[in-house]
Amino acid sequence: MRISILSFLTLSLCINLVGCSKNQGSESVLKIENGAITYEVDGFLQTKISSTLPGTKTLMPTYQSSEKITVNGKAIDRFDHQETRESSIAGDLPGKQWILQGLYNKEGIGIQKTVRLTTYDSFPDLVSTQVTYTNVSLENLIVDNWSNNTYTIESQNDEPAFWAFQGSSSSSRSDWVKPLEPGYYQKNFMGMNDSDYGGGVPVTSVWRKDVNVAVGHLTLVPKQVSLPTEVFSNPLEARIGVQEDFSDHTVWKPKDTIQTLETFVSISTGDYFASLSNYSELMQAKGITVAEPEEASFEPIWCAWGYERDFTLNEVIGTLPKVKELGIKWAVLDDGFQIAEGDWNADPKKFPQGNIEIKRLVDKIHDNGLKAKVWWTPLAADPESKVLREHPDSKIIQEDGSPQYITWWDSYYLSPTKDATIAHTKETVHLFMEEWGFDGLKMDGQHMNAVAPDHTLDQPNNSFEGVPAFFQMIYDEARSIKPHAVVENCPCGTCMSFYNMASMNQAVSSDPLSSWQIRHKGKTYKALIPKTAYYGDHVELSDGADDFATSFGIGAVLGTKFTWPKDNPNASGKYLLTPEKEIIWKKWFNLYNNMMLSKGTYLGGVYDIGYDKPEGHVIQKNGTLYYAFYADNWDDNIQLKGLDENKTYLIRDYYNDETLGEISGAKAVYNASFENFLLLEVTPK
Repeated sequence: MRISILSFLTLSLCINLVGCSKNQGSESVLKIENGAITYEVDGFLQTKISSTLPGTKTLMPTYQSSEKITVNGKAIDRFDHQETRESSIAGDLPGKQWILQGLYNKEGIGIQKTVRLTTYDSFPDLVSTQVTYTNVSLENLIVDNWSNNTYTIESQNDEPAFWAFQGSSSSSRSDWVKPLEPGYYQKNFMGMNDSDYGGGVPVTSVWRKDVNVAVGHLTLVPKQVSLPTEVFSNPLEARIGVQEDFSDHTVWKPKDTIQTLETFVSISTGDYFASLSNYSELMQAKGITVAEPEEASFEPIWCAWGYERDFTLNEVIGTLPKVKELGIKWAVLDDGFQIAEGDWNADPKKFPQGNIEIKRLVDKIHDNGLKAKVWWTPLAADPESKVLREHPDSKIIQEDGSPQYITWWDSYYLSPTKDATIAHTKETVHLFMEEWGFDGLKMDGQHMNAVAPDHTLDQPNNSFEGVPAFFQMIYDEARSIKPHAVVENCPCGTCMSFYNMASMNQAVSSDPLSSWQIRHKGKTYKALIPKTAYYGDHVELSDGADDFATSFGIGAVLGTKFTWPKDNPNASGKYLLTPEKEIIWKKWFNLYNNMMLSKGTYLGGVYDIGYDKPEGHVIQKNGTLYYAFYADNWDDNIQLKGLDENKTYLIRDYYNDETLGEISGAKAVYNASFENFLLLEVTPK
């Protein structure tokens, strides 16, 4: 929580704590128009938002209590307006700012509310909010929570009523993008939700067919707040907002202040792509620096995980010629080579000669003309691992005195800001990339997305907020050894922390549960970090274990974990590259290397991933548009959106190498019949 003692300032408020408002009820005291968003404040410091985008309908008919604080079990959401001041902001992020002040004084509770509203010149359609509350009572208060940008949005009777992107993570590994029906609720806590799961993207984006409303926070480090989403049935409405909950019986003393995070509301059309894209650009303008793209990160990948943990060196080495023959450029040594999590030297049971055997494997990979990447799970250490034997105090200790446990790995969390953790991590990077010669890192594990507060630190939340800096350290260390190192962050099944995205040059769909997840995760990454390579993960994790079209059509890097010339009998799946499968695999990897759509520009605003049918995606490269459509079965017209109405285009089904004719941009409707996917190349004539 953020409670600090400040001088008791009442500014222009009534010192005697009596109601002396100049404005009451629904009378407007401020109206902000910024691009397509209109933001109004009434005499109770309640707000109403609306959109001026063409074709958009009412979001909310009346003012709502969008910012409130709960004290002594009571939600305080109406404050008598006292003053409004307007000013300009100069500097690197110029804009305008409004300060509104109000007072609540009833039943012995006195609270001064100061609201700071900000618009940024370079970011229309968005208004940010930060609130400072001062306890001007004569007694202590008990504070439960604050909430900002809480809006209840009317339905327009779409089917479904609403779609949403929600950026939280939990062990359910649920879809990040989903339709919302009456009775739906999700807390979207950005801290730890389960033993291994937490963090994410601090944005909720809810949309109807006509308009999207997004809320989130703009702090440059992760914070333990919630972004709850709820849908009511009578009337049919969706509620979103940002909330911070305090611990039980948190005392708020007279003259102390509580300051919220800077939060925001934004308006756009279409699905969530524009809202996430604008959010990311604003966060970068505020100071987050995203890693530059790396050429090698767009090259296709083979991973030895098809052989699982009981692989042999002969199996991996024996597969390399087939990997090269298929046109794949990377070979990944996965889990099972190490002594333990936290002791990353070669396991002598598998490598009797020790680390030199892994060095020889890397040399074999290089001899086959391939690049080598190694699997690794940083921040995890087994109870008897070397790092914990030598540095037992490097663990995260929770408030109850117990270590934070990683259920999946049967390991403990290392505290990311402690010197011993950092030194151990740097040593590991040097082992992998300097001593063994690997060209890239595959960092893996859902636990990497967030950690719990470490109560051995003076400021326990420093561990939670310090995770992004930890991964930046890894990225910098790897690139200092190999300037073109590929650094992949694979937080299994989680909605990856936005703050960790800055410190990698390869994102991944990260153990997807369906092809739908591969596609909408790809759209998410291409909104937030559009220049960073997005890897669709092993094709064996897609629908039917062979859905290359899903990754290909959204501009993802192709990958596989096939085994050859035989399956590992102890592997959990059947990954053998049979002669029949080899024909398919070879075709897709040849197409990928020839077209490299992963380097094109993904046009995420063309199709609404929720309401447009069939599901559509578009990539632009060298003046040509590449359309990808997905449906179980489709036999109807498809609108080819995004074409110039003054041009005529040639259409080709590039997967089947079939010319389909011409189409005019003014009448860009194509009658199509397909199962599962349709991939079109549309070129100006």
